[in-house]
Amino acid sequence: MAEPAPPWAALVLPLALALVATALATADARSTGPGREVLRLLVQQRRITRAADVPLVRLATTLLPVAAVLAAAVLPLGFRPVSDLPDGIVWFNAMEALAWAAVWLAGWGPNSTLSLIGGYRFLAQGLAYELPHMLAITTAALGAQSLRVGAVADAQAGLWFAVWMPAAFGIYLLSALAMAFWGPFDQPVGRDTAGGAAAELSGVDRLVFLGGRRLLLVVAAAFSVPLFLGGGHGPLLPGWAWTLIKTAAVLGLLLWVRRRVPTVRTERYMELSWVVLTPLAVAQALVVAVVVLKK
Repeated sequence: MAEPAPPWAALVLPLALALVATALATADARSTGPGREVLRLLVQQRRITRAADVPLVRLATTLLPVAAVLAAAVLPLGFRPVSDLPDGIVWFNAMEALAWAAVWLAGWGPNSTLSLIGGYRFLAQGLAYELPHMLAITTAALGAQSLRVGAVADAQAGLWFAVWMPAAFGIYLLSALAMAFWGPFDQPVGRDTAGGAAAELSGVDRLVFLGGRRLLLVVAAAFSVPLFLGGGHGPLLPGWAWTLIKTAAVLGLLLWVRRRVPTVRTERYMELSWVVLTPLAVAQALVVAVVVLKK
């Protein structure tokens, strides 16, 4: 195993993820420019719908970025995570479930038809992606015979899991897009519902919610590195540099997908998930289990 990163490096990855997500949060700005868009939302008066549950809305908008930051706590920068939990993979999945609650509450709280539709769409999408997603990350844990994220990365010192677990890796990337309701899976905040779950959010609430969405995407991209891409293992460069390079590559792929793949209707994705992705994930897990048993 390569030399671990210095202690201060454990704080660099969450900070870098937050900075990238902040940039992505304003990437949709067109005429005003990203900086002006941030300032506009910061000074914009919060809009409150009639009979809205205001504390619930505030909780939802705050919970999404908080869930993403807590999920990032088990991400190693090179070989040193902020928190090396023995069940770090379970922790990541639990924080993802917390993000579920955040998006649903954001749709429910404003007492608006359009935002409620967005919340229900995300629930349906979550039911579609969650099972193959869990099977994919469990397959990586099975290959390393550990739920500790660092141990999964260490098990790939010779061969990346993405090479001999391609189905699990592909399913994970799809679920990362769906988890952040990004690109082809953006129906929870779709234009046909005037923004869906975010339709009634304005001002700081909207900025924090959409920023949290981008942060969740960045964290999901970063988590694929220790799971399937060997973590900080690589030639010449230190481990923390390889972690950032691989994260940037995965994130670039996810951003490219958004521009190249049209939106997928929720029911179509549910059918694909239950008929194709879930059996494929089970088959991949069985192959890995056989390989592990033969060692």
